[in-house]
Amino acid sequence: MGVPINERIEKSELEFYNILVDRIFSTLRVCVPGIIQEFDPTSQTATVKVAIREQVRQENLEYKWTEIPQLLDVPVVFPRGGGYVLTFPVKQGDECLVIFSDMCIDAWFSLGGIQNQIEKRRHDLSDAIAIPGLWSQPKVLKDYSTKHVELRSEDRSQFIRIKEGAIDLVAPSVRVNGVNMTTQEAYSEWIDGGGKVDE
Repeated sequence: MGVPINERIEKSELEFYNILVDRIFSTLRVCVPGIIQEFDPTSQTATVKVAIREQVRQENLEYKWTEIPQLLDVPVVFPRGGGYVLTFPVKQGDECLVIFSDMCIDAWFSLGGIQNQIEKRRHDLSDAIAIPGLWSQPKVLKDYSTKHVELRSEDRSQFIRIKEGAIDLVAPSVRVNGVNMTTQEAYSEWIDGGGKVDE
């Protein structure tokens, strides 16, 4: 005995809506981990590889794991404000968080200020923005300080540490106004001289 026609229609409609919902969500971008492939220090943009494959429905309705194409000319975020900015050397292999703008960023990125959208699109791959600093467990930091604020190298061989009542600076060599201080004696000599560099 065959499946009743009303059940076949309901099943067909359900499959149609499943496909529709799948297509909508597969094009809705929010954020995803990425890996820097190349960084341009002049434009401060990067080429980024999305670090997670997605399942894409094929014409035969089967799903296939697919890599998202590399994202090009992605603006990179650095902490900045009030005339100051914190920069660091972004390198190939650095992990990052990629977010996708609600709207087309092309005009704003080129001209700044408030702009109209050049193209009406939402959460598009071409409107990606990279925020360095997200990392996976294989790249977790060693000797993470739970008590202090630190600006440090990843291996913590060099760091500036702010703690209550003191600021520690640890490095093999420290340059202050062009003076290279590698020992306590050099530091004392610099202080005794008034902490200034001769012209």
